[in-house]
Amino acid sequence: MTQTIPNVLTIAGSDSGGGAGIQADLKAFSALGAYGASVITALTAQNTRGVTAIHTPDASFVTAQLDAVFDDIRIDAVKIGMLANAQVVRAVADALRRHRPKHIVLDTVMISKSNHALLAPDAVAAVRDELLPLADLLTPNLPEAAALLGLSAATDEPGMLAHGEALRALGARAVLMKGGHLTAADSPDWLIQDSGTLRLGAPRIPVKNTHGTGCTLSSAIAALLPQRADLASAVADAKTYLTGALEHSDMLDVGHGVGPVHHFYRWW
Repeated sequence: MTQTIPNVLTIAGSDSGGGAGIQADLKAFSALGAYGASVITALTAQNTRGVTAIHTPDASFVTAQLDAVFDDIRIDAVKIGMLANAQVVRAVADALRRHRPKHIVLDTVMISKSNHALLAPDAVAAVRDELLPLADLLTPNLPEAAALLGLSAATDEPGMLAHGEALRALGARAVLMKGGHLTAADSPDWLIQDSGTLRLGAPRIPVKNTHGTGCTLSSAIAALLPQRADLASAVADAKTYLTGALEHSDMLDVGHGVGPVHHFYRWW
């Protein structure tokens, strides 16, 4: 019997430099054995040095893309990234409520690696109120979690756990608190769900090329959810994949700034 390849949809912004956003998501899907579809919520003029311009399509066009995909393609999991403004957030939330995909991974993209705002201030509340309750997994870094909660960013692991529980109280079924902003020698993530908490430690990889790490992790989880027995194993395997992509990122020579991780390190 032939195993069905999962179809995974990314709803996110385009990165013209290819390191993050839609481009990173589709690479991660392919690397992990999933077919990728995409709904583009924003166009960025971007390279490894930063974002120079953003164009956001009308929310009705985002809706048209979503309906076109769901009306024809069986979608086994959805990853949500950059959403730009409140109108786009509401369009995505409305479509997900209509089409009800099995798995939804919400990566709360707010700021680029080059410190460029990717989410309008009024959209933060829309993400919290409209999308967060639909998510099977929320994957915020520490500043993003703090913004959603209206608090200061956590500075230690007990603070990470407290923020994760607070986000679950707002409606997310599970939260992966990412500890990359801590200053410890390792980079711990905490998975918080009904069944308990799980610490996922990893060494901090001293590399220059870290562009697209958050996009890659969340899309890797979305690709693996239909292929693994439970959320914890999908998250653990996705984190292992990202660690390898970081460790091999110096094999790539892309741009003069913060380069991308190596999505295809297992094959190239």
